Amino acid sequence: MDFVELEAIEGLRWPWNSWPVSKSEAAALVVPLSVMCTPLMQFNELPLLPYDPLVCGQCGAVLNPYARVDYTTRIWVCSFCYRKNSFPRSYTGIGENNLPAELFPTYSTVEYQVGKKVTNPTSNLNLNGSWSNGLRPNPSLSTVMSSSSLVSSFSSSSLAGLDSRGVVGPAFVFVVDLSSSEEELRALKNELLLVVSQLPENALVGLVTFDSMVHVHDLGFAECSRVVVLHGERELSSEQTRKLLGIPQMPQQQLVKMPFNQKQGFLLSVSECEFSITAAIEDIHSSPQVRPGHRPQRSTGAAISAAIGLLEGCSINTGSRIMVFTSGPATVGPGMIVDSNLGNAIRNHRDLISGHAANYRKACEFYKRLLHRLLNSSIVLDLFACSLDQVGAAELRSCVESSGGFMILGESFESEQFRKCLRHLFIRDEEGNLKMCFDVTIEIVTTKDVKICGALGPCVSLKKMNSSVSEKEIGEGGTNVWKLGTLTNKTCIAFFFQVGDEQKAQPSSAFFIQFITRYQHGNMGIRKRVTTAARRWVGKNSAEIASGFDQEAAASVMARLAIHKAETTAAPDVIRWLDQRLIHFASKFGDYIQEDPSSFRLSSNFSLYPQFMYYLRRSQFIDVFNSSPDETAFFRLMLNREGVVCSLIMIQPTLFQYSFDGPPIPVLLDVCSISPDVILLFDSYFCVVIHYGSKIAQWRKLAFDKDPNHESFRKLLEAPEIDAEQLVAERIPVPKLIKCDQHSSQARFLLAKLNPSVTQNSTYKDGSEIILTDDVSLQDFTEHLQALAVQG
Repeated sequence: MDFVELEAIEGLRWPWNSWPVSKSEAAALVVPLSVMCTPLMQFNELPLLPYDPLVCGQCGAVLNPYARVDYTTRIWVCSFCYRKNSFPRSYTGIGENNLPAELFPTYSTVEYQVGKKVTNPTSNLNLNGSWSNGLRPNPSLSTVMSSSSLVSSFSSSSLAGLDSRGVVGPAFVFVVDLSSSEEELRALKNELLLVVSQLPENALVGLVTFDSMVHVHDLGFAECSRVVVLHGERELSSEQTRKLLGIPQMPQQQLVKMPFNQKQGFLLSVSECEFSITAAIEDIHSSPQVRPGHRPQRSTGAAISAAIGLLEGCSINTGSRIMVFTSGPATVGPGMIVDSNLGNAIRNHRDLISGHAANYRKACEFYKRLLHRLLNSSIVLDLFACSLDQVGAAELRSCVESSGGFMILGESFESEQFRKCLRHLFIRDEEGNLKMCFDVTIEIVTTKDVKICGALGPCVSLKKMNSSVSEKEIGEGGTNVWKLGTLTNKTCIAFFFQVGDEQKAQPSSAFFIQFITRYQHGNMGIRKRVTTAARRWVGKNSAEIASGFDQEAAASVMARLAIHKAETTAAPDVIRWLDQRLIHFASKFGDYIQEDPSSFRLSSNFSLYPQFMYYLRRSQFIDVFNSSPDETAFFRLMLNREGVVCSLIMIQPTLFQYSFDGPPIPVLLDVCSISPDVILLFDSYFCVVIHYGSKIAQWRKLAFDKDPNHESFRKLLEAPEIDAEQLVAERIPVPKLIKCDQHSSQARFLLAKLNPSVTQNSTYKDGSEIILTDDVSLQDFTEHLQALAVQG
């Protein structure tokens, strides 16, 4: 079974593709029943239907290919709750040879334009002269067009005549740190001006700047530059912020008719304020120099709170983002993480563990309060931190992650990394709309024997209970509906399930899970994407359980569980928990003779899983030594939202070898792979390393690549650089590119991730590279695992 191909069809990865019928058997699998779901994954063929979905009157499931249809009586039976539902009048004429797209067996995923009114459906959508509601003929007929042409007809016809003029776009509030240096601010201003110039004219923009005080810019005041100054040490409520800004409160009945409060000048459309927002950005300058021995005064928390209050006061209902650009820690006001005196060091992991980080808990509680306001108004918070010091990303993580926001930890606003990341957020689709979505909810519908435990990822539980929700909670649980501020086509969420208590499922029978994702598209229209997946129940000790095990998806799920546990548990205890789970897993699925470690074997479906766990327990997600709290927050936030492939690169990086012997080949992530006459390309997702062997480095220094007689050497040097540039170009956030020689100081980025099969304690080194460490090697780890697993 090719799980990657299956993901390309469904957008789902299942650690277990066949589920046992009983709760006890499911618990014995060690890796929980779960699904890695990428709700807005890009598909080659995705029908866009210009009408509302047909919903079951009992369980809320959407009509799908697994529903049983009686064409004579025009009744469809829900595959989830077996309720009989009638087709509406628009489906008159439905038949085996004339199916709506949502009943096509090839379309497990379809997308609806909710509330879309087709003025002339016959002329726009009729493919065979008989339909007037967007329904499609049976693909089995020879006269029907191909699937690809059908989808293109859907896309072009459903968007025909859509006029974005008069539609209010999303809102963007830029929050800029004035304590940055003049050079940094100059680079930042250039990027902000570029962003504003490329925004759609109907997009709303606002500007907040801060140092020890918070400055909210009035973009609608034409006579001169007008700024409302708020105290940086005060925590203001939404109502207080609205009154201080002088924004009038709108009656509820007006809010229904108007997309936002237009009786203010702080948040205006680009078409209205392009000159004033450009002038205000150009007029940004660095705050006066700070006293020697002190940090600049930054009221970051108060500035974010003011930006939220501005959006709340303007009653935005079209989706909004607050984009924070800072270059240091908050030193005053709510959210402060360290005082301005440089004699007081910023908190580290040891301080957090020992409880000596005086401001940490208070700042986290403040940002949790802000998170509730963000979620209630569907506001996304992005953090662009460019600094050599920490900025408080650890405290801000809950706000950024749960709102679905973007985080980057860079070194400078002048860096290519920052520019690429900011510009990537504002790219547009073929129709000129921003590739952004807002105000997302994900609802799950299951068959009655499947219970929902929760989710891990950039989402928040809405606490909507029904009969399919389990009492057991994992992560964001106690619901079948989750809220997200935004989604990208790569955002992935892990959903957890368990078998129901009644145990009425029969082996070989099917069960269904449906994911309904509702979101606001970049053109401000509402869409619903519906994915329906089916799998089979299997009996006890069925061979289908092993054959349907996806070890890559399982490693990604266990990694999310581990970092979730690491938030409240010490790292050694998390590693101990991972080891215990792995021993139970090996004991259950290994083939061995009791008490004989040498007889232990794992089938190919399970063989890579132990080494995934080995590299996970050594990773920066669990072992926080040599990482700051900000870096750990960033690493965990990224792991918690990326899909299986990217997660696996983070857990177990890839290593390719380039040599004169032939094309590049993948090699073991082991110190033995280092050789003087080869080049290694290492990818850990966050950094890409080109490692030159000592001989290669020496030849390069002698400029052999410039000699026409050594053309092959020049091509050898070029090959990893071309591949590395491609990796860097395709990935957001942009990874750090490091070029280093064997035995150089920067080779540590590679050595720290390699399996230490040869160390200072090894008896036979044979002149090879060694790693100075007391860490156990993969070989020793595997031997210990085998010895413990065979004990039963």
